[in-house]
Amino acid sequence: MEYKFTTENFNSEVLESDLPVLVDFYADWCVPCKMMAPVVAEMAGMFEGKVKVGKCNIEENMEIAQKYRVLHIPTFVLFRNGQAVETSVGSISKEDLEKKIREVL
Repeated sequence: MEYKFTTENFNSEVLESDLPVLVDFYADWCVPCKMMAPVVAEMAGMFEGKVKVGKCNIEENMEIAQKYRVLHIPTFVLFRNGQAVETSVGSISKEDLEKKIREVL
């Protein structure tokens, strides 16, 4: 299941999560973001119950994007225990994204 992270739920769903969290910072107009969407959805299914995987629209949640210095999209940030532990900017292969997720487990 893919989560939708917003200003309203970011603290409870991401920072206070008992599970590691992958946040895909994206925008609807971003072509590379659209290309990554099926990969992110696959990761959500693959890591169900082990990692929360979701998206955060930077245009609707600018303060979150600014806080984590998201300057280019897509940007993937892995959180563990409320801390950003890994950041990847730009398109990434399915294998590399899976490897990064496994490293935080």
